[in-house]
Amino acid sequence: MELKEKLQALLELEGFPCHFMEPMSSHTTFRIGGPAAAYVCPSGETELKTVLSFCRREKLPFFILGNGSNLLVSDAGYEGVVISTTEGLTRLEAEGERIFASSGQLLSRTAKRALKEGLTGLEFAAGIPGTIGGALVMNAGAYGSEIKDVLEYARVMTPEGEILTLGPKELKMDYRTSCIPAMGYTVLDACFRLKKGNRDEIEAYMNELSLKRREKQPLQYPSAGSTFKRPKGHFAARLIEDAGLKGFTVGGAQVSQKHSGFVINRGDATAADVMELCRQIRERVKTQFDVELEMEVKTLGKF
Repeated sequence: MELKEKLQALLELEGFPCHFMEPMSSHTTFRIGGPAAAYVCPSGETELKTVLSFCRREKLPFFILGNGSNLLVSDAGYEGVVISTTEGLTRLEAEGERIFASSGQLLSRTAKRALKEGLTGLEFAAGIPGTIGGALVMNAGAYGSEIKDVLEYARVMTPEGEILTLGPKELKMDYRTSCIPAMGYTVLDACFRLKKGNRDEIEAYMNELSLKRREKQPLQYPSAGSTFKRPKGHFAARLIEDAGLKGFTVGGAQVSQKHSGFVINRGDATAADVMELCRQIRERVKTQFDVELEMEVKTLGKF
């Protein structure tokens, strides 16, 4: 209770809200998850640094949350501070062939801003539901393109509060990974270097990719996108389908009948359902094809 009172007093002093026992099912695209002990929404970089400094000083566990589009939160919730970037860190500007976006800005909205400016290079990102911060952490990609292909630099905050400007090589961006989590960096914003293009052609390509997504992905159900990373030399969805698991269910969680690479929430799935389903998928694929599937979806809380 003492820490709760300290946190509440600190945030009230700084002028931004804190919610206690906030249901995380309201903040993830899976629509699953128990309550976070505390949920705060910094209004900018200064407030973000204040909260991070407080959590580290008081030895409180914390988690930086974007759109919750690649996240599964435990049914028991999270015994720490969830720091949301989507309300306060949302800068989005264009200058010449560059787009500047803060960590809490949606990647899809950033791609649409590029379209408005007649800039090509971010078309692949128009249908990705995550934020800039999350996209950098996992080097988000689709249809043969990745964030590292268009990222000029990112500004990150170190655990000591120092602000660094780093390029994709320094961030060690690779297939669905970067050094950001290992280094304890917090993404502040990013600069994307694009190219001038024909606005009609850019829009047409975005519409083409959007149509592909609607045709192939189970967008009508809550999910966290692709559940597993692509194993070398294979496609996760094909392995899962060939293992006879298309449509397989555990509780309210199901391997999508539309795309076997997606585990979906049929409406009443728990985090435990999803994890057990994923365990059985990995076990079956390993047994039949001797391939280890690695989760692309991140987890938060105790499982």
